[in-house]
Amino acid sequence: MTGTFRPAGSSAHPRAQGTHWTPGEQILWRYRDHAPGPKGQVHICRPVTVVQDTEELLAVWMAPGTECVKPVLADGTPVHEEPLATRYTAPRTTVRSRWFGAGVLKLARPGDPWSVWLFWEHGWRFKSWYVNLEEPRTRWSGGVDSVDHFLDISVYPDRSWTWRDEDEFAQAQRCGLMGPQEAGRVREAGRAAVLAIEEWGAPFRDGWENWRPDPAWTVPQLPEDWDRTPAHMTS
Repeated sequence: MTGTFRPAGSSAHPRAQGTHWTPGEQILWRYRDHAPGPKGQVHICRPVTVVQDTEELLAVWMAPGTECVKPVLADGTPVHEEPLATRYTAPRTTVRSRWFGAGVLKLARPGDPWSVWLFWEHGWRFKSWYVNLEEPRTRWSGGVDSVDHFLDISVYPDRSWTWRDEDEFAQAQRCGLMGPQEAGRVREAGRAAVLAIEEWGAPFRDGWENWRPDPAWTVPQLPEDWDRTPAHMTS
């Protein structure tokens, strides 16, 4: 199956004019940093192609070779190579970089404080789901924005799962990037995600691992104004 995909168990809703993107449209999937204030700066930007956009689900495809924006340390060192103690306090900048792995399918239900990503090995051998705990996404004319919450969950085809990046989640709290109340909400969101995994609910039960992109789709381009601030955003 390619292109538009409606998983088992989903229901059709009429699409209000102008409120949803159509399959094949190209948008930006962005993350803002944890800088003080109501809205941090965009430090991750990934051009993606819309697979499905309904009242229940936004699904997008990030193709291999996509030019993205990612954070690095001010001297160009990859963030993950910085010792944990200074990983979130060392000065940073952003760089353009290609996504050289296999493509990633991202699924997000409106209001959920996480998105679910599907990873394949080259040759379309399914590898795993990845639950990325994050702020519910806000929509604007060119895409969606969120803030990453550090803690994640890997889910495997045998339905086993494991927490990921618990050390980074703890360090973010020590550095003051996340207060106790917010950390508690993230833990609560993680427990809700685990419940969905253990019950094998959506989207794990829905067969998305069998989806394939439309071969006619082109790789989206990273615009020069990838970090622009939208005039209006909605959840």
